[in-house]
Amino acid sequence: MKGFIVYPTYRIVDEKAFVYLFGRLENGESFLTMNEFKPYFYITETNLKKALKISSFDYEKTDLKNFKKEKVVKVILDIPKEVPELRRKLEKEDIECFEADIRFAYRFLMDMGIKGSLDIEGDFKKGEFTDRTYENPELKSADWIPKLKVLSIDIETNRNAREIFSISMVTENFEKVIIISDNDLKKAICVNNEKVLLEKFQEQVIKLDPDIITGWNVIDFDLVKLEEKFKQYGMNFKIGRTNDVCKIRQEESFFRDSSTNFQGRIILDGIQLLKLSFVKLKDYKLDTAAQEFLGEKKLIGSKNKGSEIEDAFKNNPQKLADYNLKDSKMVIDILDKTGVLNLTIQRSLLTGIQLDRVKGSISAFDSLYLRDLRKKGYVAPSAKFGDREERIKGGYVMTSKPGIYDYVIVCDFKSLYPSIIRTFNIDPFTFVPDCKGKDLIKAPNGACFRKEEGILSNMIQRFWDARDEIKKKKDSTGSYAIKVVMNSMFGVMANPVFRFHSTDMANAITHFGQHLIKLTTRKIEEMGYEVIYGDTDSVFINLNVNNEKDAGKIGKKIETNINNFFNEHITKEYGVKSYLELEFEKVYRRFLMPKARGSEVGSKKRYAGLLLKDGKEKMDFVGLEFVRRDWTELAKKFQLELLKKIFYKEEVGEYVKNFVDELKKGKHDNLLIYRKAIRKGLESYTKTTPPHVKAARMLKDLKSNIIEYVITINGPEPLELHKSKIDYNHYIEKQVKPLADTVLSFYNTSFDDIMKNSSQKTLFGY
Repeated sequence: MKGFIVYPTYRIVDEKAFVYLFGRLENGESFLTMNEFKPYFYITETNLKKALKISSFDYEKTDLKNFKKEKVVKVILDIPKEVPELRRKLEKEDIECFEADIRFAYRFLMDMGIKGSLDIEGDFKKGEFTDRTYENPELKSADWIPKLKVLSIDIETNRNAREIFSISMVTENFEKVIIISDNDLKKAICVNNEKVLLEKFQEQVIKLDPDIITGWNVIDFDLVKLEEKFKQYGMNFKIGRTNDVCKIRQEESFFRDSSTNFQGRIILDGIQLLKLSFVKLKDYKLDTAAQEFLGEKKLIGSKNKGSEIEDAFKNNPQKLADYNLKDSKMVIDILDKTGVLNLTIQRSLLTGIQLDRVKGSISAFDSLYLRDLRKKGYVAPSAKFGDREERIKGGYVMTSKPGIYDYVIVCDFKSLYPSIIRTFNIDPFTFVPDCKGKDLIKAPNGACFRKEEGILSNMIQRFWDARDEIKKKKDSTGSYAIKVVMNSMFGVMANPVFRFHSTDMANAITHFGQHLIKLTTRKIEEMGYEVIYGDTDSVFINLNVNNEKDAGKIGKKIETNINNFFNEHITKEYGVKSYLELEFEKVYRRFLMPKARGSEVGSKKRYAGLLLKDGKEKMDFVGLEFVRRDWTELAKKFQLELLKKIFYKEEVGEYVKNFVDELKKGKHDNLLIYRKAIRKGLESYTKTTPPHVKAARMLKDLKSNIIEYVITINGPEPLELHKSKIDYNHYIEKQVKPLADTVLSFYNTSFDDIMKNSSQKTLFGY
């Protein structure tokens, strides 16, 4: 029977360790497998005698080696907590321990070759909290994409969150609100008091038996409040798949995520799922996400929400029930619509890391790399905490040539960093720190690597092959999951807590990247074209043509020539096959490369263009104020319209003057809100006090680290307390003028010139 592991853990029973795997079977039932397993790690054979004098333990000789080619011995213990205890004793005596830091349940899964899905064979019985419980079944790896049971919950409370009025619960074929009410309400379970409300909620969770519990800010609000209430009534907060009390570790800081331990189930917060899947929103309120993805709104708006909820509870409980239920339903619908839950499942299947930990790049890398390392007959060093972060060189960013251009094309290297790793065999296994040996690959930073096929390059090739197969099936989520996991590999190498951390190794990748982009630029210019910008893996080329057809032809020619050049050059220079692939990616009909503010030099990572795709035109912005969250909607509206006029060669002088006039008359007052994040505690801002901090200090309590405020004649004021007159001059000087001057400088005029010369009829004489 195929299944998917939702929650791996372990238990000690009669001084024996058992790995417990909770999950969902292909027939829809929940399961628990219990397998006896002994923890272990490795030391070198030469250290065995010395180690046995320090402590007694079972051991086995192996054919495995460390990176110095020394044979290692397997040190076998009874229970997991003995591993760090013995490791400390041995390391104190300068005996290095290998793979002594791997989580016990993951050690078991790695040894079994299991990632997310598995095949279970054996007898089972009905479990207390799961449909099936297997004792010591036979487990094997399986290839299966699961359908998990997701329960979305939401609580409604009074204004100070001291009383819970209702709890909504939405999963497949179940939509109910448990509410304190005497009435007979639709889609509701009505109860007499708060204690019964909690009992019913607990009963329903156990009965529904979800794999995942989700919601919006579900850990820091809903579950924390529920935990408090369970304690208040002397009840055990048990809604997991064991008899254990559920635990929440709440982070006071906005900058770290709170975590949970609900044995057998995973808690995934809707907000965090969006952020971890790189979904960007102006803010992460449920209402904002619902409008963006579903075109829906909450039934009770944010203005006077607290009093409206209290009023509904007293006078119109059906309204409260409907509102509460819709919130839970919207969370499920947003997760479905965005595909973020499927993406998280795919990342778990790829890496073998449980759903609430897939964001951990080091864990994912370990899970994949150590399996392959074992197949080669080697063991890894234990992770050590790095206390210093050495400088990792970034990607090459060329100083741009500012201007407004016609027909600019972009060519970029497909998966540049993974391609560099694959081509030049950059890998902890092949890394030669002292550069001693023959026939080595030498990176531009001096780091050396053997040509013997590495583990990492092999992993990347497998990912590429899998992505090609997935693309054939038109599975965009699976393809994106592979891209995310692959691209995280470079970041792992640059992390000082990574077990194989080496600044030389991480810098080898970025130095190769810089070298390749510079070489590409030179070759394109030798072909007679002008490279106006280069950024990490892309080059922007001004072609001096006047139609899309010619631009496309030249783009393909550049792609072919550069790829042919690298195929020859890399074989000749390094004696290896090139996996680098430059792609002609897109054509801009009009393109703006602005100057760096207050300078004549071209900017970096900031541009805009009129993109041509499938015969259609689309505005494209990178790094400009239009896509940055720290600028107001006013700036974005102004910049969008201004650039449209530039790209379509329309008159802009009159537009600028009219926009300023409308602003002064209050016609854009709804666009003046600044949204800025507090990055540290308010008390930490001592040297300077930025406007958003001043606004935040006026609030009694912070509900979010995103502060919304406006600038008034009396300075910054938080949106909730805004009373003073707007300082329009501030918005003209700080939000409109700089954006206008970005463009107008190319026409030898400025915002001030336009505003002074009000009689000027046209600006550019188009």
